[in-house]
Amino acid sequence: MSRWAETPELHGMPYKARSADSPRLRERPVRADPPVPRSRRAMEPPGTAGAPGAAERPWEEAKAFYDNLAPKKKPKSPKPENAITIAVSSRALFRMEEEQKIYSEQGVEAYVKYQLDHENEPFLPGAAFPFVKALEAVNTQLRKLYPDSEELFDIVLMTNNHAQVGVRLINSINHYDLFIERFCMTGGNSPICYLKAYHTNLYLSSDAEKVSGAIEEGIAAATIFSPSKDLEVSENQLRVAFDGDAVLFSDESEQIVKAHGLDMFFEHEKAHENKPLAQGPLKGFLEALGKLQKKFYSKGLRMECPIRTYLVTARSAASSGARALKTLRSWGLETDEALFLAGAPKGPLLKKIRPHIFFDDQMFHVEGAKEMGTIAAHVPYGIAQKHKQPVQEKQTPNSK
Repeated sequence: MSRWAETPELHGMPYKARSADSPRLRERPVRADPPVPRSRRAMEPPGTAGAPGAAERPWEEAKAFYDNLAPKKKPKSPKPENAITIAVSSRALFRMEEEQKIYSEQGVEAYVKYQLDHENEPFLPGAAFPFVKALEAVNTQLRKLYPDSEELFDIVLMTNNHAQVGVRLINSINHYDLFIERFCMTGGNSPICYLKAYHTNLYLSSDAEKVSGAIEEGIAAATIFSPSKDLEVSENQLRVAFDGDAVLFSDESEQIVKAHGLDMFFEHEKAHENKPLAQGPLKGFLEALGKLQKKFYSKGLRMECPIRTYLVTARSAASSGARALKTLRSWGLETDEALFLAGAPKGPLLKKIRPHIFFDDQMFHVEGAKEMGTIAAHVPYGIAQKHKQPVQEKQTPNSK
């Protein structure tokens, strides 16, 4: 008998159920349920599939499981007026030495052609890359605590690159899963005139000339340098180290040292201990960091705060340290750690701190930090710049 003859109902014929005593039913073995495939078991959320105690498990576990299955949606960019905007040049964020060499030796057309031919090859991370990743890690924590707040870091890629190069930059940003939505590509012109329009709180570039231009415009800025060797930095806590004079503070005290020597400097600081120093170019950036720190403090997370700041100064604590600390206090600011080195090299100490970036106005200290593996940035401000300028590589219209 054919299979179809056993199932007359499929042909429109009335179906007659067999009795339980039917020989065919008695002879047919009872099949066990087939095992659940591994792929299906892997898809079962916690607390399901009849597991013992499943009813008592929190429903949040299952919700978290399904949330993880959902495609990840990029967060919304904050409004510029509410954010802490960090403008980073393309050569600070990525390594572009080979491309820069082509531009210098073969010209702009060969440069653009090379970029187009290699636009699916991501750039290697540059000096500012770990700093930017740390900023985004802080944003992740802030969004968890304050889902509706726009008080976040906002990264802007600021470059005088040509727009044709933009595709490779975008591909590189997506390759490393960076959240950078705002670009400024000026096609050979200086981007400095756009910094204020972008509400920039800090500008980082590998071009000392452009950084000096930003400082003259009253914008916190620094020339960032790659370290001589790699040093692992924290992925969960943003660490920023500042020099004091001519960085957080004005260069008032350094002028005394240059003009009259250390003895007169110590006397001057003692006499003016209770008079706050004027602000330096990066005071506003420290203030912005402190504002975000307080958002974590208000949640009882002071010890777990993902932002940590350091004052690393050549000042002596006993003879000139009090004025520096009292100045910060008068501004309503503080650093998590204050390290007074009394003229000792900063490099070894910075190696222990492992900051994502260290700001100093003197290239002597920047070079010392680089040699020990610290990402250092030079702030071209104050009287020290009249005595020694940073070594500046030959600039081209495509220098970022």
